[in-house]
Amino acid sequence: MGTATRLDRKTYQQDAVLLGPQLLGKLLCRRINGEIIKNRVTETESYCGVEDTACHAHKGRSKRTEAMYLEGGHVYVYLCYGRHFMLNIVAGPKDSPEAVLIRGIVGYNGPGKLTKAMEIDHRLNGETLLTSNELWLEDDGYQCKYTSLKRIGIGYAIKEDRNKLWRFCMASMASND
Repeated sequence: MGTATRLDRKTYQQDAVLLGPQLLGKLLCRRINGEIIKNRVTETESYCGVEDTACHAHKGRSKRTEAMYLEGGHVYVYLCYGRHFMLNIVAGPKDSPEAVLIRGIVGYNGPGKLTKAMEIDHRLNGETLLTSNELWLEDDGYQCKYTSLKRIGIGYAIKEDRNKLWRFCMASMASND
């Protein structure tokens, strides 16, 4: 694989459904006590604005969802069930609340598990992945196959939104060789 490079603004300017599968295989990088930890993204899930009843923005702009309204490339971190932080990557232009939930990384098959392992919490909410020294995504050239599945954990959404195939899971890693 080639040298890893930080994802750029253009990558994050896409809508969440396009960005979701593109984040698979990328490296989620976190600086913890001076050490950089990198883990490959294995599962994502897209949420697409106020029309998507599964998206937090559907109920309107609030203090909780404010980070979703930032320009693509920012981080939206929220607390779920009062116990687990969820890491979302904001997608699209400013004031277009879309985000991609990072559901899994190699070794951690759940959004709460990965945020605990990588020490991601509310302090990173609103952080920009473009310049942050704490959290960012890199592309090292890995390519992967993936499957598209129904989103999970959104029983409150209308049936049409629950059935959208907006969860993306890495099937296998393929070399560029």
